[in-house]
Amino acid sequence: MYGKAYPQTQVNPEVQQWFAAVDRDGSGRISASELKCALANGQGGTFSDTACKLMIGMFDKEKSGTIDLNEFQALYNYINAWLGVFRGFDHDNSGSIQENELSAALTQMGYRLSPEFISFLIKKSDPAGHSSITVDQFIVLCVQIQRFTDAFRIRDTDQVGTVSIGFEEFLGVALECSV
Repeated sequence: MYGKAYPQTQVNPEVQQWFAAVDRDGSGRISASELKCALANGQGGTFSDTACKLMIGMFDKEKSGTIDLNEFQALYNYINAWLGVFRGFDHDNSGSIQENELSAALTQMGYRLSPEFISFLIKKSDPAGHSSITVDQFIVLCVQIQRFTDAFRIRDTDQVGTVSIGFEEFLGVALECSV
C-alpha cells in the first residue's frame, strides 16, 4: 500500500465534500492538524499527531506539509484500506486490537513474529498501557514495519534474512524509517 504512485483521477464527490469540511482555513490544502480534527480513532479520540503527520507526509508530493484534493483522495483510499484490515482483525468490535489480533494481522501480511515481539510492539505503540492499539496506532505501526522491511530487503541481497550493517548506516536507516 505504501509508496505507490497514484494517477490523477476524478475525485469522488463524497471525498470532495469531506475535503471541503476538513479544509477549515479554506486554503485548498489540508494540514496534519486539520486532518487530525477529522479522523476518529474508534475509541472516542482523534488520530494521533504522529499518525496524521505520517499520512500527510506519505501523500504530500510537494513536501509542503499539506495535501491537495487529489492527494487527499489517495489518502482517503489508503485509510479505508487500512480500516478494512483493522476491522477484519478487531473481532470483538472494540475499536482496538489486542496482541492475538495484531499477531494474526501481521501473520496474514507475511510477518512471522514471536509472541514476545508482538507484546513489545503493543507496548511501544500504546503509551496509555491498555494492552491494545487503536486504528491510528495500527496504521503507524504497519507503515513503520513496512519501511524497515523495505530498508532491510535492500541490504539483504542474498535474501537469507540477515544483514551486516555498520553503526552509522544503522542509525541512518533507523532515522529514515522513523516517523
